[in-house]
Amino acid sequence: MDAPPRSNMLTRGDPLAGLLEGPRARGAFMIRACFDPPWCVRVEDRAPLTIMLVVRGDAWVVPDGGERVRLKAGDLAIARGPDPYLCADDPGTAPQAVILPGGECTYPDGRSLKGQWDLGVRSWGDRLDGSTVLLIGTYMMQGEISGRLLDALPPILSLTSDVWECPLTPILAEEMVRDEPGQEVVLDRLLDLLMIAALRAWFSRPQAAAPAWYQALADPVVGRVLRLLQDDPAHPWTVATLAAKAGVSRAALARRFSELVGEPPMTYLTGWRLALAADRLVETDDTLDSIARHVGYGSAFALSSAFKRVYGVSPQEHRTRAA
Repeated sequence: MDAPPRSNMLTRGDPLAGLLEGPRARGAFMIRACFDPPWCVRVEDRAPLTIMLVVRGDAWVVPDGGERVRLKAGDLAIARGPDPYLCADDPGTAPQAVILPGGECTYPDGRSLKGQWDLGVRSWGDRLDGSTVLLIGTYMMQGEISGRLLDALPPILSLTSDVWECPLTPILAEEMVRDEPGQEVVLDRLLDLLMIAALRAWFSRPQAAAPAWYQALADPVVGRVLRLLQDDPAHPWTVATLAAKAGVSRAALARRFSELVGEPPMTYLTGWRLALAADRLVETDDTLDSIARHVGYGSAFALSSAFKRVYGVSPQEHRTRAA
């Protein structure tokens, strides 16, 4: 008997665990950026998620559209791609460098930096003892981050040192500049831990803009239905069977579910099944038939048709791109 999907097991009784289970860095771009004012870097790498932790000094994160964020020592920001943004000592400072996909660095006029800002092992900028030091970690591929998590995040989010304290900062700062066997794997796991800790703190704030389905879990009717769908997506659910489990009529469930979650129960179930399938395509070597059974589709063909309709690519293309 095949084991149940790992993502499915992690959501049992803890939906936040299911949401945060996604980060899986593989060869992430990690760097310690050291600058003296004035400095400004424009980021156009289209990475799905980047975390910036200020160790010393302060910085601004300025998206092309949206609210800018000021960071002080101990503060952290997470930028959700693919939209570009500036990271600078001041919002008015002109960009001095541009970060492109693949970690390529150029001057604003397109000339290559050709290592001119390299300061040693995973260190970059003006000088190692610059007045501003940031630790930056970037997830390079979409498959490293759950799409459900990305959909739940704003373009830029921040946490200040007065609402959270990160015990990983000194460890990450020390490991960032080491050049030892297996160091890339160590940094990948540290980045995952930092990302999860930061997101957990952000979602736990009273004013957190958690996704609608997450807030709906507190509802006695809709919350029960959501847990049923999340815990057993392969079950042949219908609105009638869900309503019976929740102790309400089909019409009442459909109306209340749509009001709180923003979509009908069966639409949510389809999205959940496909999200699980997308993660499993990246995380495992399971066949499409096996994945289809795990997430509630009768055949690989049925899963493939639904997957391509929603994601715009076939399951195999999704797996290949993530690899």
